[in-house]
Amino acid sequence: MALSEYLDELLPVISQTLASSAAEVDRRGAFPAANFALLRQHHLLSLALPASAGGGGADLATCRAVISAVAQGEPSTALILIMQFLNARRLGEDSFWPDSLRREVARSIVQDGALINALRVEPALGTPARGGLPATTARRQADGWRISGEKIYSTGSVGLSWFLVWARSDDEDPLVGAWLVPAAASGIHIEEEWDHLGMRATCSHRVVLEEVWVPLENAVNVSRWSAPRAGLNDEETLWMAVLLGSLYDAVAQAARGDFIHFLQQRAPASLGQPLASLARFQELTGRIDTLLFTSRTLLDSAQAGQVAAGDAAKVKQVVIDNAIRSVQLMVESIGNPALTRANAFERHLRNVLCGRIHTPQDDAVFTAAGKAALLSDRSK
Repeated sequence: MALSEYLDELLPVISQTLASSAAEVDRRGAFPAANFALLRQHHLLSLALPASAGGGGADLATCRAVISAVAQGEPSTALILIMQFLNARRLGEDSFWPDSLRREVARSIVQDGALINALRVEPALGTPARGGLPATTARRQADGWRISGEKIYSTGSVGLSWFLVWARSDDEDPLVGAWLVPAAASGIHIEEEWDHLGMRATCSHRVVLEEVWVPLENAVNVSRWSAPRAGLNDEETLWMAVLLGSLYDAVAQAARGDFIHFLQQRAPASLGQPLASLARFQELTGRIDTLLFTSRTLLDSAQAGQVAAGDAAKVKQVVIDNAIRSVQLMVESIGNPALTRANAFERHLRNVLCGRIHTPQDDAVFTAAGKAALLSDRSK
């Protein structure tokens, strides 16, 4: 059976299975181990790993379909899976990594379903996307590095097997970049402090590293502060925008399904027929569907390579904004029932609001777009 046919059959089952426990996963806020056991069973954790490294070598369209299906079921699981896809797909033969390390991590993903993510954000620095040197320091020794520091918003934390720790060396002109750290290394402590409004099961806890030793070769992607290596390439930028946009679009799609069901089933005594029969709700549903149609069209275009890499962040911003607006419209129209935990709407709302925190955030997207427009027209 072709992969596309296999996924066509599998993904609706994945969505339904994850959705059946989504409320409990949200309530507990614990790592969704059962969800990842299911994904591991169906070999989805190695889907984006290049074929040369033993993985599925899936393209953006395939990975987007998987993320959308998982997110419609349980979005925290989908966010961790996005990070898995983005980091695993960098482990091809053209990787900057030492070949032995690349093959070791790839083998653990394929054989054990190991999860990997980058730990970048710090209490004082915030996100590296805003600039600045990390406080996390890798001290060079004869036989390796000793890494100390703290990372916050570490998506997946307790469920990860590998950390890509954003740090600086102790050189005068420091190396800056990612050091590969096994999650089981001595000196790592995870403070389980993540207690957010939404996306609660991402377990984005604080990770504390105290004199964690790794071999010299584990400085897998570093460059001098004075001569920084380029960041995400155009393809990576596009993948990030499409997958993140698809996650929050899927949350809105899940809410839409619940909304349609509610309108079709709810028949107030004063009306004598379902709310779906009212022009007011028909117009509102059309408004919501138009927002989601716009998002789907943008994502389809970006996935097909019809959007320039420089515009990828705009796609993410519009899609997430449309998702948030759609869910807000549903909640506003339903009223109190939408805000009770007995219904899924309040969970959808809390989860979709988290879309705005992902880098690049709205102010950075709009400032970059405005600056490009104004500077490009300045000579005319």
